[in-house]
Amino acid sequence: MELKFVGIGLAIGFAAIGAGLGIGKIVAQAIESTGRNPEAHGKIFNMMILGAALTEALAIYALVLSFMMLK
Repeated sequence: MELKFVGIGLAIGFAAIGAGLGIGKIVAQAIESTGRNPEAHGKIFNMMILGAALTEALAIYALVLSFMMLK
């Protein structure tokens, strides 16, 4: 068994864990902020979606790099 497969698994695993934790934190803070200031829901929601997309992009980059490591 080659160690590159272990490295690929670790890379995508840590990226998925990090993205999951990041998105969870973003959504939790957005819900808390909306509860404190319901009038700002639209702005908070837009910023939450932007933050979640950027956080998820990091996991996608790790996935792409993992595919590149297969060659």
